[in-house]
Amino acid sequence: MGDAAARTGTDGGGDAEARRTARLPTRGSLHHVELQVRDLERALATWGWILGELGYREDARWPDGASLRLGDAYVVIARAPRDAAHDRRGAGLSHLAFHAGSAADVDRLWDAAPAHGWSRLYADRHPFAGGPDHRAAFLEDAERFKVELVADPGT
Repeated sequence: MGDAAARTGTDGGGDAEARRTARLPTRGSLHHVELQVRDLERALATWGWILGELGYREDARWPDGASLRLGDAYVVIARAPRDAAHDRRGAGLSHLAFHAGSAADVDRLWDAAPAHGWSRLYADRHPFAGGPDHRAAFLEDAERFKVELVADPGT
C-alpha cells in the first residue's frame, strides 16, 4: 500500500491485497501525494473535508498521519518532522489541482470551504482566475497549501 502501511504495519482495512490485484497500475498515473504539515489535527480536518467532498475516504491512520484514497491514488497527511512553514510561492510545489465535477459542484465547494478552514483565493476573479475558459475555485489552508478545484468543461 505504500507509506501508510509501512508506518502502521496495517493495510487500513484488510483489503489491501484485493486493491493491489484488482487493477493494474497505469504507467505515469499518480500513485500518491504526501503533505507534511505542522498542525496534524487541523490539517486532517480541512483536508479530510475537501478530499471527502471529492470522493476520497480514509484508508489508514497512525499517530503521525493518515491516508485518504480515491481509486488507485491516495493522499497522505503527515506530521512534519521539522517545524518549518510551507511557502507555496517559493521553490517547490505550488498547488494541487483536482477534478471537482460540475460548475455547480465547484461553486458549492467554494461557498462551503471557509466553514471548513479554507480561505478563498482570487475572489475578485472567481470562478475564472485560471483564465476565461477555465472554471475553477482556488483555496488555501492555514498552512498555505493551495488547492485548485477544476470544473468539468462545458458545465
